[in-house]
Amino acid sequence: MPFTTIFFDLDDTLYPASSGLWPTLKERMNRYMVERMHIPQAEVPRLRERYFLKYGTTLRGLQANHEIDVQDFLAYVHDVRLADYIHPDPLQRSVLASLPTRNLIFTNADASHARRVLRTLQIEDYFADIIDVNRMAPYCKPNPETFAIAMQAAGETDPSRCVLIDDLPRTTRAAKALGIYTLLYGPSAPSVDSDAAFSDWGELSALLNGSHP
Repeated sequence: MPFTTIFFDLDDTLYPASSGLWPTLKERMNRYMVERMHIPQAEVPRLRERYFLKYGTTLRGLQANHEIDVQDFLAYVHDVRLADYIHPDPLQRSVLASLPTRNLIFTNADASHARRVLRTLQIEDYFADIIDVNRMAPYCKPNPETFAIAMQAAGETDPSRCVLIDDLPRTTRAAKALGIYTLLYGPSAPSVDSDAAFSDWGELSALLNGSHP
């Protein structure tokens, strides 16, 4: 395996989108904007869509256009009982344990949420570091600057030795443009926005070993 580092997205990547966790977190963002920031409820969907497209995340958009306590926002949004949504996957754990690469979490969430997800999935031992939204500030995925931050954190200088696994095509597209090998998690068919795609963790080792010269 020529790769030395794999960057793993967190939400809807290390657990399936069908879990319902991410919609719950998005609803908590909506509630925060209404209850804590006093934004009219009718305006929230439009604002979130605009901020997501322009700034990368709702949070970065709120920072750019409103007064917001970032840590309070992150704590509120992620204050959910994870075990109600996600559970350990023995196949995933086995695959991660077999990887010879340096594995890092690369997420627009914060490190506290990431650690809780990893503990709930019982896979915290397989990751060396977490590059979270606070370490990326003032950027967030898919801004090109975030990939430079992630590579520096991993001690990498050659993007071709790195892999990104993410569920969002716009993120894999940005990484692919920088020379990082990209795997889109979730779709059953390959996407032009990534080098390959998978939905079964059992496919990962073969993709890593057979798809890169």
